[in-house]
Amino acid sequence: MQWSMPRPVLQVVAVLLGLIALGSLSLGIASAPSRGRLPGQGLSDPTAGAAIQATEATPLGDERIEGPPPPKPLTEEEKAKEEAEAAAKLAAADTEKALPTPKAAPAQPPADRVGDLLDSVTPPPQEEPPH
Repeated sequence: MQWSMPRPVLQVVAVLLGLIALGSLSLGIASAPSRGRLPGQGLSDPTAGAAIQATEATPLGDERIEGPPPPKPLTEEEKAKEEAEAAAKLAAADTEKALPTPKAAPAQPPADRVGDLLDSVTPPPQEEPPH
């Protein structure tokens, strides 16, 4: 196989790459944290895993889990009030339908501005091609 560099230079580069790989591996091992704990295993230092106080947390209430409670039954006064409001809305809708509405003018197509611009432009003089 033909290499672009002399063999001693390739050997130096290979040794440098190997040293870099071993150095990074040893630094990774040296900087790794000490042995971790498994799930369910107790803490050796009781202050290490202290609970965080969440000031904005809200407890799960029955309403969030089961949904909102059913609405209270309406009293006779509330029912009469709602019926009166519904009748007033229907009356307002009927009077609005009974009033004559002004007819809108028929829509006209937009003006042809491009055609006007093209008409105002004079074409360049045409030259005859030489024979």
